[in-house]
Amino acid sequence: MTTATQASWPLDAWYVAASADEIGDTPLARQITGARMVFFRPASGGVVALEDFCPHRGAPLSLGFVRGETLVCGYHGLAVDCRGRADNMPGQQVGRFPPARAFPVIERYGFVWVWPGDPERASADRLHPLPWAESPDWAYGGGLFHIGCDYRLMIDNLMDLTHETYVHAGSIGQKEIDEAPVKTEATGVEVVTSRHMENISAPPFWRMALRGAGLPEDAPVDRWQVCRFSLPSHVMIEVGVALAGQGGYHADPFKKASSIVVDFITPETETSHWYFWGMARQFAVDDAALTDTIREGQRTIFSEDLEMLERQQDNLSRYPDRKLLELNIDAGGVRSRLMIDRAIARERAATA
Repeated sequence: MTTATQASWPLDAWYVAASADEIGDTPLARQITGARMVFFRPASGGVVALEDFCPHRGAPLSLGFVRGETLVCGYHGLAVDCRGRADNMPGQQVGRFPPARAFPVIERYGFVWVWPGDPERASADRLHPLPWAESPDWAYGGGLFHIGCDYRLMIDNLMDLTHETYVHAGSIGQKEIDEAPVKTEATGVEVVTSRHMENISAPPFWRMALRGAGLPEDAPVDRWQVCRFSLPSHVMIEVGVALAGQGGYHADPFKKASSIVVDFITPETETSHWYFWGMARQFAVDDAALTDTIREGQRTIFSEDLEMLERQQDNLSRYPDRKLLELNIDAGGVRSRLMIDRAIARERAATA
């Protein structure tokens, strides 16, 4: 069984555990980096994350309910506090019960982030910055998928957008993606792959975005894709189209439709993950209908990825000894995996 100590992922890091609105009056169960967790809101507010294991008989605490500042087990009524310590139980003395493990949590940017590793190393300074999430100049809409594949396959997918030509032929794909050279760079904090396409026709999704930005949808455009991977498993993709000859990526905001595709990939097990996806944009930010349209367009696009990735995982599980090829278009994913491996090695060295 996969556990948080058998990590093919970094543990000392902030992962998106849920969107803020997922955690309401009832506990939320979620497995993250192999650890079963329960998230709840005590009466005082905020979010608490505990191991989803009652110290009494091992029942999932997520099957219980919130009462004041405690989470009450739905099996025999043991109440644990926000630190996981046994608080009370009808007719019983529980002061010496072992506590349930508590995980550091931060609620920010509309998400709940959890630190599954050493709590002594948890620092808010290591939270991924999302300046657009706190700016009125941006609009955001997104969703969540549970995907049955290794989380690193999703990172591979997002760091090489060549697949758009084939998997997403009816929405964002076009032959010019294949034809444009891809550039890959790596620094100490991120891996970046980028493509720029000039004087092309916009595919259907971007024609819709041009309309939303008040620009002619049939005009020739310059298009760009800049994919940025950062630890532990985040990919932010700057995408957009600008009227051809107006500066492309650097065009005046009134001459382009641009946005950031937001991808938080949170490992669940060795062969499954939680995929928090969305798009932050700087055009028509007050148009709620456009936000809904873009969200549904993204949902359709990512559903196509889901099928491909799950079938890829099935093949890889069936043939674990087959060696996969690495081409120049795979450099972004390869370097991202190398960054992950180095982070895991540093953690292991620190605890050795």
